[in-house]
Amino acid sequence: MASPSGSEQPSATTLNIAQLEAEIVVQTTKFNELRLKGEPLDESKKMLSDLKKSLALAKNIGKEKKEKGEGDKKKVEGGDQQVQEKKKKERLLLKTAKGTRDYGPAEMFCREHIDRIIKDTFTTFGGSCLDTPVFERKDVLTDKYGEDAKLIFDLKDQGGEELALRYDHTVPLARYVAMIGGTAPQSKIWQVGKVYRRDNPVMSKGRMREFMQADFDITGQWDPMIPDGEILSMLCTVLSKLDVGEFTIKINHRKILDGIFEVCGVPSDKIRSISSAVDKLDKLPWSEVKKEMTEEKGLDPAVADKIGEYVKHKGGPELLALLEANEALSSNKSAKQGLSEMSILFGLLKAYKILDKISFDMSLARGLDYYTGIIYEAIVEASAPPGFKEANALAAPPSDPTPAPPTPAPAPPQKKKSKPSAPAAAAEDDEKEIDESQVGVGSIAAGGRYDGLVGAFLAGAAGADPSSKEGKKAMGPGGGTPCVGVSIGVDRIFALVWPKWVEKGGRAKGTMVYVMSAGDGLLAERVELVTELRDAGIKTDFLAKSKPKIAAQFAAGEKDEVPFAIILGADELKAGLVTVKEQRWELVDGKKVKIESADKGTQVKRAELLEWLQGTETWKEWNTGIW
Repeated sequence: MASPSGSEQPSATTLNIAQLEAEIVVQTTKFNELRLKGEPLDESKKMLSDLKKSLALAKNIGKEKKEKGEGDKKKVEGGDQQVQEKKKKERLLLKTAKGTRDYGPAEMFCREHIDRIIKDTFTTFGGSCLDTPVFERKDVLTDKYGEDAKLIFDLKDQGGEELALRYDHTVPLARYVAMIGGTAPQSKIWQVGKVYRRDNPVMSKGRMREFMQADFDITGQWDPMIPDGEILSMLCTVLSKLDVGEFTIKINHRKILDGIFEVCGVPSDKIRSISSAVDKLDKLPWSEVKKEMTEEKGLDPAVADKIGEYVKHKGGPELLALLEANEALSSNKSAKQGLSEMSILFGLLKAYKILDKISFDMSLARGLDYYTGIIYEAIVEASAPPGFKEANALAAPPSDPTPAPPTPAPAPPQKKKSKPSAPAAAAEDDEKEIDESQVGVGSIAAGGRYDGLVGAFLAGAAGADPSSKEGKKAMGPGGGTPCVGVSIGVDRIFALVWPKWVEKGGRAKGTMVYVMSAGDGLLAERVELVTELRDAGIKTDFLAKSKPKIAAQFAAGEKDEVPFAIILGADELKAGLVTVKEQRWELVDGKKVKIESADKGTQVKRAELLEWLQGTETWKEWNTGIW
């Protein structure tokens, strides 16, 4: 029934949905706070689950009522068909989209510190900046990501053009190189920007749907493995400068891995899918990975066991020597080429003095289809799920160094589960809850060599298959432009650095000087000095009031932890002087507290102020220090 005013009132169901959604936001925040404090989560988790179930039920009831009342709504009072219902706007739920988040000023100050270190290192290693669109034509991204292709965000513009948000920076770079003819000279190119993946997010670990990646790539023909060594040296430099803790860069070679699969008897059409399964050994035990290979992907269990004997190995040059002595591998063309390139690389890594940071890990596979040579990823202690020990991921090595392949017991028949419809499966996946306390950060950087990607674009532009005669002709000599690169996960690094930043009392702003006045407002004089200092490159601020009280000015400067307070007085200005007070803070019980001092400040000649500021120990500490 219509309300007395003639407008439709919101239904109880509509209000209930809005209230439930708001309560879910509140409970999610409480859950994350409890998790960070290490307190029990069971009760909070159950409450959150119940709220989500209630929300789903309320939405279904609302839908049923809408369908049932559709006919009645046409019969408006008096039968007047011109009277239209006015739907009251539902309450706006103020939250970011799933898998995205805001970063406040303090967090951004920390992120800018990370960003600055990465970009400075990129340029130190001779890189030039490139920027590509945040979305691409859908066909540009198709068939590049293997099983991860389902994570691509699809778009469609108003003209119907099929588009998608970029999944990484690698494919857009290869498209760019192909567009300029695929004959780019030797180049070092870097990009920093957001990329998008429709994955189940784990926000506290920096695993999101919208996230920042910083890429450094080397394109063009170079002598073997020199660009690869440059990339690994650059990555070690970045991670050493950032406070991520101890890190390891795992390396492997796709040609060695493919050779192993061939030697073990993996059918050629299953090599990429089996490679994706092996890549999960950093977070799943061997038994689970083997189960995926055999039950989901149809691999012979005996072949899986042979693979298991190889992928358990990790080490350094000594592992390379062990593999080179393996007769089966050394007689395989693909593996032999990969081993030869790894031998060159280890010599370079020794010259770069980063061998201690490298682990030759046979379980590293990298699931993306475009890799053709060396592959690598950087990990820290927090990369693996809590409680997961990588050493336990693989079957224990047998006592006999050359065992016969075990004969597995036949797997029990599995009952087939009915598959949900595509929309239902997508919705179920989208709403799947993840216990963040049981998820690791994952790798903080990863990459490898992708020599065929630019060529594939050139062949595609010619309407030819890359493996055909026409495709090879379009790709040009050498099959297109060779490339090798790395992607650094800025959000995952932030997830590691931010707690340490807070613990050490990191600032939220870089202001170095706060100009104040004692007595009369001296607004013009304050603005004049502020302008002078800013022109000299000093980050300076003041309180935007005509006649502010001195206490209010100090409070404003202290809020931003500004190390220098410059106080102007009418008499001092006539004498060509200003008073400078140095200020410091310390951490007390996890909170920043100003160190109280009886010092009333130092009188400095106005003409010598800049030189005096830059000569103080406080200036040197604040201006060059990280924290």
